[in-house]
Amino acid sequence: MSRRAASVSDYRPLAKARLPHFLFEYIDGGSYDEVTLRRNVEDLQAIALRQRVLRDVSNLDLTAKLFGKRWAMPVGLGPVGLSGLYARRGEVQAARAAAAANVPMILSTVSACSLHEVAASGHVPWYQLYFVKDRGFVADLIARARDEGCGALVLTVDLAVPGSRYRDARAAGSGLQRMPNLLSRPAWLWDVAIRGRPISFGNLEPIVGKRAPLADFQKWIHDNFDASVSWKDVAWVREQWKGPLIVKGILDPDDAREALANGADGIVVSNHGGRQLDGALSSARALPSIVAAVGGKIPVLADGGVRSGLDVVRMLALGADFVLLGRAWAYALAARGEAGVAHVLSLIEAEMRVAMALTGCTTIGEIDQSVLDRR
Repeated sequence: MSRRAASVSDYRPLAKARLPHFLFEYIDGGSYDEVTLRRNVEDLQAIALRQRVLRDVSNLDLTAKLFGKRWAMPVGLGPVGLSGLYARRGEVQAARAAAAANVPMILSTVSACSLHEVAASGHVPWYQLYFVKDRGFVADLIARARDEGCGALVLTVDLAVPGSRYRDARAAGSGLQRMPNLLSRPAWLWDVAIRGRPISFGNLEPIVGKRAPLADFQKWIHDNFDASVSWKDVAWVREQWKGPLIVKGILDPDDAREALANGADGIVVSNHGGRQLDGALSSARALPSIVAAVGGKIPVLADGGVRSGLDVVRMLALGADFVLLGRAWAYALAARGEAGVAHVLSLIEAEMRVAMALTGCTTIGEIDQSVLDRR
């Protein structure tokens, strides 16, 4: 069935058919009425591009440099929590696909596979960090990222408190309540729940234990994420981490300037996939003013609603230097594992080539505001 996927969006129903209901709702849902979740996709798809002709587009170069490394294209796998539960040792499979495609991957703090396990697979990811109340544990996570040789630290700052995610609440359950749903997904049950053991919270094992039930995840988030966090804490992380520091979760130009002033080497324009403040601007709408605010001093990355290589080109035209995928790769991982992620990346590349050729761009650097059709 997964072989029928012709586009990134085709992987969503395939993931739904394979995952237990509560896991699909976790990956697919947003907060409140999911207005921002829909805006992310709709606003990006509404961006019109100028079609150009007779421009000699016989030789296209998609490569892009970021933090001292040249990547195959300006695309990476953004952090997705619990993605190790979408396929057997899922983060490891995704990391292998990223390595083969020569694109970066960012491992979530709340991954199922630990940073050490993923790094041992041959592709050391960038590491995404959340602030928790125990600053000693945060310091330990930073030290682990340094010891594993992570190329960048991505500090997510838009989760001082969790958004209200109604679909998660409706799908919640534990033990016997979830058993019928699990039994209705035998392929997932065999591949992940049985063959994918041990199932744990990877990076969080030192504080939640190796056998913490999945039901403890949201409770741990509520109990341990720190609502008192401020820009002085970003400065503290800057002192702990000497490599590239990327601040993720920026939607306001003033916050972009604050990130720059507090030592950020890059920012990610993001609304957490529409999972935090519902009604917030889409990433596509927020991006141009933030790009203007930082004035080219640091790279601007963006995520939110990207479902094709055409969407990547749109984000680049709006001013992004690099684009992160979220649900796009998570759906594919759930449907088809490493092969699905590899397929999505190949689709993104192929679609970017078409979009670049038809807008008359032969290099990534040529994709700018001049590509936008403002009529």
